[in-house]
Amino acid sequence: MAETVRLAVWSGPRNISTALMRSWENRPDSVVVDEPLYAHYLAVTGLDHPGRDEVISAGESDWRVVVQTLLEPGTDAKVHYQKHMAHHLTADVGRSWIARLTNVLLIRDPWEVVASYVKTRAQVTAADIGLPQQVALYDELAAEGNPPAVIDAADFLRRPEAHLRMLCDLVGVAFDDRMLHWPPGPRSSDGVWAPHWYATVWQSTGFAPYQRREVRLAGQPAAVAEECCALYRKLFDRRWKG
Repeated sequence: MAETVRLAVWSGPRNISTALMRSWENRPDSVVVDEPLYAHYLAVTGLDHPGRDEVISAGESDWRVVVQTLLEPGTDAKVHYQKHMAHHLTADVGRSWIARLTNVLLIRDPWEVVASYVKTRAQVTAADIGLPQQVALYDELAAEGNPPAVIDAADFLRRPEAHLRMLCDLVGVAFDDRMLHWPPGPRSSDGVWAPHWYATVWQSTGFAPYQRREVRLAGQPAAVAEECCALYRKLFDRRWKG
C-alpha cells in the first residue's frame, strides 16, 4: 500500500480555503480534515468566535492529540488533505511536526480579507487574519531548507486548473478534473462552525471566477489591513507563478 501524503494548506480566514478543501475531497483517493486546531485555538485564546462553545465541545483542545491524528490519520487514502488556519498555531503549539507534512501557504490581499472578516466579527487584529503567522511559518520552514509553496487566491481563481495541477505534482498524484466541480451543500467533513462561515461554499459547485472587489475600510480595520501589506507582499513575491 502506498504511503499517505499529508498535504497541509495554511490559510487565513475569508479566503478560498474551504473551496480548495472541497476540491480535494471530490477526489476518490483523498480525505480531508477541517481546521483541526480550531478547538485548541479557542480554548487557549479565550476568543469569542461564533459557535465558540460548540467548536470546543466538538473538537480536541489538546494540540498534541491533534498532531498525532494528523501524522497518523489511519486511512488508506492516497492524500490526507489538511485545511489549517495559520493563526491557530498559538505560541504553545510545537512546530517540529510541521516539517513532516507537505506544506502550502494560501494568501489573499489583506484589504479584501479584512473587509470580509468584519462582516462577521466587529473587531480585527493582524493576528486574526493569519499573515504574521504565515510569514513566521514560511521563515521557519525555509530556514530548514524546505520552504512551502505559496499560492495567492486571486492568481488561483484566474487559473484554478493550473494551480491544482501544480499541487497534484507537489504531492505526486495525477490531476483529476473532478477537482474543478463538486455538489453543492454541506459535507460531513465540515466543522461545526460551518453554519456561521460556509454559506457561500455551500451554494457553490466550483471555483468562482476572480472578481476584483472595491474595498472601503476606515479606522481600525483599515489600519490592520495596512499593517499586513508588507507581510503579504513578502509572501506574494514568493508565490507560484506557473
